[in-house]
Parts: sequence; C-alpha cells; structure tokens
Amino acid sequence: MHIQGDTAIFGALLRELDRQRRGLELIASENFTSWQVLRVMGSWLTNKYAEGLPRKRYYGGCQHIDEVEELAIERVKQLFNARWANVQPHSGAQANMAVMYAVLEPGDTILGLGLPHGGHLTHGAPVNFSGRYYRAIHYGLDEETGRINYDQVEELAHIHKPKLIVCGASAYSRDWDYARLRQIADAVNAILMADIAHPAGLIAAGLLQNPFPYCHIVTSTTHKTLRGPRGGFILMQEDFPNPRGLTTASGKIRKMSSVLDSAVFPGVQGGPLEHVIAGKAVAFWEALQPSFKEYARQVIANAQTMARLFQEKGYTIVSGGTDTHLFLIDLRNKGITGKEAEETLEKVDITVNKNMIPGDPNPPRITSGIRIGTAAITTRGIRQEHLPQIVEWIDEALRYRDNDQKLRKIREAVNQFMRQFPLYPQVEEDPWWQQAFAPPQT
Repeated sequence: MHIQGDTAIFGALLRELDRQRRGLELIASENFTSWQVLRVMGSWLTNKYAEGLPRKRYYGGCQHIDEVEELAIERVKQLFNARWANVQPHSGAQANMAVMYAVLEPGDTILGLGLPHGGHLTHGAPVNFSGRYYRAIHYGLDEETGRINYDQVEELAHIHKPKLIVCGASAYSRDWDYARLRQIADAVNAILMADIAHPAGLIAAGLLQNPFPYCHIVTSTTHKTLRGPRGGFILMQEDFPNPRGLTTASGKIRKMSSVLDSAVFPGVQGGPLEHVIAGKAVAFWEALQPSFKEYARQVIANAQTMARLFQEKGYTIVSGGTDTHLFLIDLRNKGITGKEAEETLEKVDITVNKNMIPGDPNPPRITSGIRIGTAAITTRGIRQEHLPQIVEWIDEALRYRDNDQKLRKIREAVNQFMRQFPLYPQVEEDPWWQQAFAPPQT
C-alpha cells in the first residue's frame, strides 16, 4: 500500500539528518543512539496506554508492555548495582521532580550545586520548580581549582539543615566524592541524591565512582553518555522508610520505593511512554556489552586529549582537565564570549554550547565559556589521532571569526572530514522512507 508522506515534516527530518551527518557534534549532553534504539522508539508500542506499574496496570492489554518495562528495569539495575528502579520518567528533570515530590514538602530546604558553577536547573535554580517551591541553598566550585568545595558543602549543610542534598552537575568535569557527601548528609539527617545524568554511561562502564552505596537515591537521563533515547530513570540500592511519614491503608510507614513509584505516576506525570522505555531497554542491553566499556574508555581518552590540546594553544581549562566526557573552556584570555564562540563555530558546522564558568562576569545568555563533550564524536568513530585537526579548526575559527572566506574553508574541510564517519546509512536502505517519499500512484 502506498503511503503519501508528510513531505514537510519528512523534509525537515532529512535536513536535520544532513546537519548531524556533516558536522562535529561537541555538545556534551548529546549523543547518537543506535539504529535499533531509533527503530524501537518508532514502533507500535507508542499506541498503548500503560498507566501504573508492570503487573499493576490500570488498563488491560499490557502483558507485552509489561515484558518490555520489566526488561528495562532489570537491565538498569544490573548496570548500576541497584535493587530498585523506576524507568518511567520522561526526562531527567521529571525524575528529579518526582524525587523532590516524594521526599519534600513545599518550603523544605535543598542544597545543590549552583547553576553558575555547573549545576542543573532542577538543583534549585530560581527559574525552575525546584527553586520556586523549595528553599534552595547552593554550594559552588573553588574558583582557584575549579573543583567542588566540600568544606563549603559541609558548612552550608550544618547552617541550613537541608532535607535533601543533591550532587551532580551539567557542566562539571571531575568525579565526585560520594563518601564525603554521605558523611555530610548523615550529620544533618539529610537524604543524599545523586543526579548522574551526564556521567551515567561512564559509571555503568566502571570508569567513574558509582554513587552506590553512598547515595540514598540516584537519578539520571538515558541519552547522554548512556547513548539511549531521551528519557530518565530513578534508582535505589537500599529501600528505607519515607521521611515524610506517609502511611499505607493499614497504618504502616510506606517505603521509599512505593512513594517514589507514586510520585512518578500519578504524582508528576501520566501514562508512561512505552516506546521510549523499549528504547531504554535496548540501550541498557547495549551498555551491558563488553564493547560499551571500550567506547566509554575512548570517550574519556578523547576528552582528556582535547583538553590538553586546547591548553597547548593557550586556552584555560576549568579545573585544569577532566575525568569525564566533558570540559569547560574559559575564553576570557582569548577576548571572545561564549555566545560569540558558539555562533562562530556553528558557521563551520561545529556545534558547542556557551556555558558559564565559576565567577563568570557575563550573564547566562552571554557567558565567558564554552562546554565541550566527546560522547557523540566518539560514537561516530573519532579517536585521539583525529583530535589535533579538530582543535586546530576550532582555534582557527575563533581567531578568524570575522573572516567569512576563512570560515567557509573550515566548514568545507569539516564536512569533507565527517564523510568518513557515516551516520545512519540505513535511512537510504529503509523501505519505509523510500515509500514515504515515493510519488503518489495515479
């Protein structure tokens, strides 16, 4: 049967695929899923409502949906040495929202890394629900070392007595001392939550510290270093009584696992996206394979090599390097803002994002830095031997940012270079796409 394609949407999709194929993707929160993850996400599982939990649904006809979600749960537990998981959050932000909904009352105090120092919006930023509905106190980085100031965390915890301490970041290049943070949390009777959205894949591969057994609750996304679909999940290793004293119908204190399940649904979202959960299950399976550990090793090696190469060209790297997949460049000594750098590099098909640095004199829409990540280019097949040329292109583009002819030559070189790293060649072979674009039969 012929399908008359929606050529407006399909055309936009193919133009976006072309953009991804021809450019260098250095945004630290982005990656490229496998083809099988993409196919599962575009499947008929999107048709099914499945409110509730596996084997405890509100709708009928969920027996096969249950299989999919149970596989996702068991695989993510294996990846992170957890004993409980909820894989339904639509995003990392909603995973964090569910945790706060479960353990806090409006007005309670949370302690998290400040947004200007690399934290996340959901760690208490005033423009976010977490900063609007809770009393948010923030710790930061030492401006000399660019690293977490754990003494400051301890001091703030003793002064403000938070009910929840959040560790994790969207722009921090070093590993975390979860043991020290648990000591701080225990001293003030706080719950410790780790948001591992960025380094999750590196933790799953055993290359960074696992927040268990130190953290009470762990949240994450699935689409960054885990290389899965866009989504989130929540983990625990040990269950514990809910600190809010919520009870069951029989009067017993509800366990945290039960309260968290209820916080996800019906607390902060409706029916789960089972086609996305299937994509998560596939990504977790891929992350359990030996090849994923080699991928994660290469991600870190690429980030560390790039950071060193930039330093050799006189760029300032916040914290002096990286343990992870990302690093921040302080551009102040180069006489260019983060916004100017982002816009310039986009002209040569190199995608980065402007980012605030510790003590940034510029506002968030301008910034003095950029964030570089290597997860996506590593998925494409780029290794250390390719990085000197990539760093040279970035440096040249920033130095000659007012020279349109120079920028055009760099873009052409980048496009030519990326042709050796094919992205989703299956599109051209997929009968569905061929049929969608075929002219209508007369």
